[in-house]
Amino acid sequence: MTPLDLDTPELLAIAAALGWASGLRLYAVVFLTGLAGTLGWVDLPSGLQALQHPAMLGASGFMLFVEFFADKIPGVDTLWDLAHTVLRIPAGAALAASVFGADDGTMAMAAALLGGTLAATSHVAKATTRAAVNTSPEPFSNVGMSLLGDAAVPTMLWLSWASPVAFFIVLALALAGVAGRVWLVGRFLAGPAGRLPG
Repeated sequence: MTPLDLDTPELLAIAAALGWASGLRLYAVVFLTGLAGTLGWVDLPSGLQALQHPAMLGASGFMLFVEFFADKIPGVDTLWDLAHTVLRIPAGAALAASVFGADDGTMAMAAALLGGTLAATSHVAKATTRAAVNTSPEPFSNVGMSLLGDAAVPTMLWLSWASPVAFFIVLALALAGVAGRVWLVGRFLAGPAGRLPG
């Protein structure tokens, strides 16, 4: 399937997937997308073809290797997420905008807003969830959550190309899960606050 064969909803699915997944594993997104283009699994839009360059594949592959292990160590993963707050969100917006390239400025801007928002949402959800999991004394839940993120990124990227409708359904479920977690945390924090003397 080439970029010319894709219509706007399909391109938006790819942009949304790049943005959302960047909030979890930016280097995996860059490496896997570039690798898929290099191997001919997908025909990347012109704005994303720089990801296929050997230097980009080498750099993103090395950082993916580092992140894979950093994300499995309690405490280190929290510091890693904190340091990458300033990188994942704008990178998610830039990757999403690159799906449309410079030829369609309006759609590129819309994709950037979508990608940046989804990157922020997934990044904050990941960082807060992992910080909470790190309070557990055993390491297995932390590693399990990390492996879940490792699996989610290629799955969502593949779905966005193979079945945009299925991708948007899974994305909606993921966003509903995030909203549910925010509501539960809000209820948890409101309980003690409501018992404070006025």
